[in-house]
Amino acid sequence: MCRIASVTAMAGCLVAACSTGPSTLSTGFADGGSDTPSITQLTPSASLGYSANRNSTVGTKVASLNDQIPVGTFETAPKGALSDRNYSSTRLDPDRAIAVINGYRAQNGLKPLKLNAKLSTAAKAHSRDLSKWDRISHYGSDGSNPWDRVKRTGYKPRLAAENVGTGQITFDEVMRGWKESEGHNKNLLLADAREAGLALVQDPRTEFKSFWTLVLGTRM
Repeated sequence: MCRIASVTAMAGCLVAACSTGPSTLSTGFADGGSDTPSITQLTPSASLGYSANRNSTVGTKVASLNDQIPVGTFETAPKGALSDRNYSSTRLDPDRAIAVINGYRAQNGLKPLKLNAKLSTAAKAHSRDLSKWDRISHYGSDGSNPWDRVKRTGYKPRLAAENVGTGQITFDEVMRGWKESEGHNKNLLLADAREAGLALVQDPRTEFKSFWTLVLGTRM
């Protein structure tokens, strides 16, 4: 019942793909403005993806305030889905995590990312929001998308991207799922990305237990 989600934001068009747990079925919206859900087979850690382009509104799905996010753009976990997993050792070491990501980027001939406090603030805010509502989504409960949340921190993005995971015990588990999912992997290997922020929020009272967020960005 682990979930993973990714978002790329570069200049107005949004793409979101939401995944469903152990069944490895992923559903979401395809780019280009279609309201028809796309269905893809994924690995056991399912995933959700989102992308945005600042200069285009084609395919954009806008969330309303008061938690009225678009239907089909979030998922919840069945009761007790992860009750047999032990999260007592779950931790996030941002320096190690960024080293793992940069190692993967180096293998693909890409420049390393630097940790950025504002992007980490955006990541933390989203992880907290996901934890509060016990779901996985790229829309915040206030209707925000990743681009909105990055800008709120004072970061002026030319490019922004977001990967989200829920239910994973370790960062290595999250990373493995992201690498195995086409949309998330694309974000990890964004050639133009220069900085990143990471966050983990845990809540044993939720069904998802752990809420991981990676935000990548490049400033104007």
